[in-house]
Amino acid sequence: MTSETITADAAGTWKLGDLSVSRVGFGAMRLTGSAAFHFGTPSDRQRSIAVLHKAVELGVTHIDTAAFYFSALRSANELINTALAPYPDDLVIATKVGPYRDYSGEWGTSARPDQLRGHVEENLRQLGRDHLDVVYLRRMRQDSIAEHFGALAELREAGLIRHLGISGVEPRHLAEAQAIAPVVSVQNQYAVDRLDPVDDEVLRICGEQGIAFVPFYAVAGKAGAEGGTTAHDDEVLAVARAHGVSPAQVRIAWTLHQGPHVLAIPGTGNPDHLAENVAAGALRLTADELARLNAAREQAG
Repeated sequence: MTSETITADAAGTWKLGDLSVSRVGFGAMRLTGSAAFHFGTPSDRQRSIAVLHKAVELGVTHIDTAAFYFSALRSANELINTALAPYPDDLVIATKVGPYRDYSGEWGTSARPDQLRGHVEENLRQLGRDHLDVVYLRRMRQDSIAEHFGALAELREAGLIRHLGISGVEPRHLAEAQAIAPVVSVQNQYAVDRLDPVDDEVLRICGEQGIAFVPFYAVAGKAGAEGGTTAHDDEVLAVARAHGVSPAQVRIAWTLHQGPHVLAIPGTGNPDHLAENVAAGALRLTADELARLNAAREQAG
C-alpha cells in the first residue's frame, strides 16, 4: 500500500449534522509536542504547520482540537489558525470544553456551566472564527450533564456553535443531552486493545441513530495522552505483517470497520506518519482478520 497516493477519500465520509467530513480526520493534540499536557519538548513550529498543510492536501476535512491543547511554547488552535486560515469551505473544526487549564498549564477542576461561554469564546479567538462548527462537552465525572449541556445549547441558539457533541459518556448521558438539543457526535475512548461494554453500547446506539462515534486514543491505546503505544497485540502485529503496513494503520482500519458512522482522528506531529494514518482508510480487513482481532480484544478485556 503506497501511502503517498492515498487520500482521505479512500475511507469515505460521514455527516456531523449537515456537515460532511472525511472519516479519517486529524487530532491536533500532538501538534504542540510529544507531551502536550506534560510540558514535554515543544514541537517544531514549521513542522507542525507542514503537518496541517499536508492533512488538507490529503483530503482531510475534519480536525479535532481544544483550547487546552498547548505546551510551553505551542498552542494547537493557534497553529491551526496560522496554517489554515482563511479556512477551506469544506473544513470542519471540532473543539471541546469541560476540562480546562490555566495559563501556567495547571489543570483546573471541571468548568462550571457559567464558565463555558468564556471557554467557547477562547476557542473562537484562538481559531479566528465567528462560530465553532462542533463543540463537545467533555464530561468530567459529573453524574448529570444537563446543566453543562444546556449552557452549550444556549450558545448554539445564540449562533456561536453550529452543532453539539458529548464526550466521555454513558448511554444515559446521551439520552439526557438529546432531551435538551440535538447531538451529532459522541467522542469516547475506544481501541482494539481496550474492551469496555459501556463504550460498545454507546457505539451501537450511535449507529442506530445515525450519530457519529469518534474514538480517541484509538492508536495510542493504553498509552493515552503520553503518546503512541508500542505495545501491540500479537494479532495486530500479524495482520500488519500480512498487509505490509504498520500496526498503527491496522488499529485505524479496525476502528473504521466498526461501522460507517465511526470516525478516526489519529494525531501526529510527523508528516510521514500523517500520510500513513490517512492511507489506513484504504486498508480493508478480511472477516477472518476482524474476527481474530475482536477475539483478542475480548480476551484482553
